[in-house]
Order: sequence, then structure tokens, then C-alpha cells
Amino acid sequence: MLNLTLQHLIDATGGRLDGPVDASMSVRQVRIDSRQVAPGDVFFALRGAATDGHAFIDDAVRRGAACCVVERSPADRRRVPMLLVPDSLQALQSLAHARRRASDAMVIGITGSNGKTTTRTMLNAVLSSKHVGMQSPANYNSQTGVPLSLLEIAPGDEYAIIELAASHAGEIAALARIAQPEAGIVTSVAPAHLGEFGSIEAIVDTKGELVAAIPAGGFVVLNGDDPRVRGMASRAACRTLFAGEQPDNSVRVSAVHVEQDWIEAVVDGGRFRVRAIGRHHVNPLVQCVAVAREIGLSDADIQEGLWTFESVAGRCRRCQIGPWTVIDDTYNANPGSMRAACDVLGGWRGPGNRWLVLGDMLGLGPGSGALHHELGEYAASQPIDGIAAMGEHAGDVLRAARFRGLEGGCLGECGSLSTLMLQLECWLAPGDVVLVKGSRGMRMEQVLDGLRDLWSRQTTTTGIRQAA
Repeated sequence: MLNLTLQHLIDATGGRLDGPVDASMSVRQVRIDSRQVAPGDVFFALRGAATDGHAFIDDAVRRGAACCVVERSPADRRRVPMLLVPDSLQALQSLAHARRRASDAMVIGITGSNGKTTTRTMLNAVLSSKHVGMQSPANYNSQTGVPLSLLEIAPGDEYAIIELAASHAGEIAALARIAQPEAGIVTSVAPAHLGEFGSIEAIVDTKGELVAAIPAGGFVVLNGDDPRVRGMASRAACRTLFAGEQPDNSVRVSAVHVEQDWIEAVVDGGRFRVRAIGRHHVNPLVQCVAVAREIGLSDADIQEGLWTFESVAGRCRRCQIGPWTVIDDTYNANPGSMRAACDVLGGWRGPGNRWLVLGDMLGLGPGSGALHHELGEYAASQPIDGIAAMGEHAGDVLRAARFRGLEGGCLGECGSLSTLMLQLECWLAPGDVVLVKGSRGMRMEQVLDGLRDLWSRQTTTTGIRQAA
């Protein structure tokens, strides 16, 4: 419940109500998808690249919208009030900014090419051990997602962890003006969205916009092991903490122990353990420790919170499908996160074979072929048993892997999901582990559905009873 009235909407957006209405009327929630509207909600009709929210006003009204925020009033007058604004997206952002200014919560912004969501989720687990607060829901990190996240801040919240993403220069700065973070984390820089940015330097500049936005009384935690991130300190007006494994970091990891399902790190003498797959989780761990200590949590408080951390679905999360261990890393992919995934699979211990299932890394621009070639070389350097690849650049990956010595019989170039599943059906045996990863647009989560279907068919054919 937002605890907002139509008058609050008018004041925040500068909009004009079309028709007589009681401005003291309360609204329940803000929605940008008419299918999610419930009685008492306010619907913002946003214009997108593919759709225009104004086409769904009727649907929102039928579902009980108390008000619609629109750039043009519908031709047929309705009993539901229309709040007319010049730009619906800007109105949403203005409302969120007003909400943020009215809150005493400490806003912590997180950006970076890799690890944003894991760091956000882990930090929320840590801070919630002693404080009341919230984190961005799901992947709400865009021009629409950040405002919707800020509107979730409740009275009494002591912190709000807001994820900030960008696909072009200036976007982080714009989001920071809305969110007004008092602290920040920059996790990494990698060639993600390289097609939109044009260069790695442009990515560095854009991620650094968060550092420049933190006020003098705040602080920022930078990945001190990433030279590009470390260099962002020159843009800081606030206290800067470098976190990582290098000796010159102000918050330093001095020892790491990695097991199959958890990692342990010693950070400035304190020992911390978290349930997570892969050594790359050391970075979010030390960054969370740095933030938590800076705002007054003890090491015991931090560990208490870490025990509650659970990996997010699609982000290096282990699941069991019949006799196969599956590492679900399907949410997204870029060169840095792909390498981390290869490391995870290469280091996996178990009785069976290790299979890497890859979809394309999208949005990398003209250098995409070369980056996929590098991925194939790196994957083949790991102790894995085979690669099945799908997408436009599957051939680039597999040619490089073959050149590095991975056996041709263990390489599958798949033109479709059905072909990929046939390949896996030929390869898989009980005890095998399968890591699945690709960009969001490749929809690699469908491979997990295919594996469930494959196991279901095998149990039906053989009469084996599937474990509950």
C-alpha cells in the first residue's frame, strides 16, 4: 500500500486532472502493466519501443484502476480520472523521486557489469539481520525499474538497496538523480552492452557516474581488484573503500576456501562463510562486508545475515533434475560472467562428466565474433568434457574450443533448442553435471525445461520412479 492520494500524484508530477474528481482519493499501488492492475491502483500509460501503454487504458479501467496517468486523454470520457502529463515516464520518475525524498531510509546504489543482483541480494541478507529495509525487486534496475523500486520503500525502512543498470552513457547519472544514493558499490566492468556503448571506456565512464553521485557525507565501495573500477575513485567526493584480494585494498581478503556449495573468506581477520557456488562470489562477499562494517554491523551480525543468503534463480544456482546436477546460470551473459561460469564447471567435483551448454552473448557489437572465439578457447582450457552451443556465434565458440584440443565428438553446434536437447540426450548419463548459460534473449531457461521433459520421458519409458 503506497499511502498516496491523487493530490500527492498531482503535486509530484505537475499533472492536471481531466474532469472533476476528489483529489483526496487514495491509490493503492503504481502499475505500468495493465494486466497487474487491481482495484484502487494507478496506471501509468508509458510509451515503449514496441508498445504504447495508452492502448491498454481500457484494460486498466476494467480491472479497477482508480486513476490513469496519461499523455493524452482518451477520446471517450470515463468515470475514472485521467491525470494529464507531458511525459508519463518522467511523471513516474518524479513521483519516485518525491517518495525517496520523503523517506529517511539510507539508499545504497549498486552498479557494475557483473554481480549486481547477487551483491544486492547478499547485502540485503546481511543488513536485514539487524535492520528493516528493502531491495529492488527482481531486475528492477532501469529507467522504469528504479522508480518502481523506490516506490516500494515503506515508512520505517532504514535502508533501500537499489540496483542501477545502463545501456548508454548518462543513464546511471539520471537514475542516481532520482534515487539520490548515500552509498554505492561498483562491482566490476566488463564488455556488457558493448554494442550500445561502443567502447569499454564508455562503460567505465557510465558506471563511474554512480561514484560521482554519492555526496561528501556518504561512501562508495569499489572493486579494488579491477583496475578500471579502482580508477573511478578520482571521481569521488566521498569516502572511498577498495575491497578485494590485492594487498593494497582497504578491505582485504587474505584467504579463500572454496567448496562445492559454499565459499569462505577471511576479510581483515574476520572469517565469513556463504552458501554460493563459485569463487567469483568472493567479490560480492567482501563488498557486502565493507558496506556492513561501514554502517556499524559487527562481524557476528554479518555472518548471521550471510547464513540466510540464497542464490537467485538463473544466477549460478544449483538444482537437481533426475540423476543430473544442473547449474542454472541462465539469466544473462557477458565475457566476464561466462569465464566465471567456465571456472565453476571446471572446478566441479563429481562422479560424472561436466557439460557446458552455451547460448550467445548478445549486444557485444562488431567484436562479438572475436569475444565468442575467446570464450571457446577459455572453456576448452578448463577440465570439462564437452560443449553444446546454440546461436549465431556457436561456431565461433566451438571452432576455438576444437583448436585448443577439445575433442570434436564432444562438441555440438545446435541450430535449435530441439537439436540441442537431442545432443544432450546422447551425452548425458547419471551423475553428470550440466551448466547452462547465455544472454537473456537466448532464453536458455528453456534448456532446463527440456531436461525435465527428457527425464520425465526416460522415467516413463524405463519405469524408473522419479525421486520426489
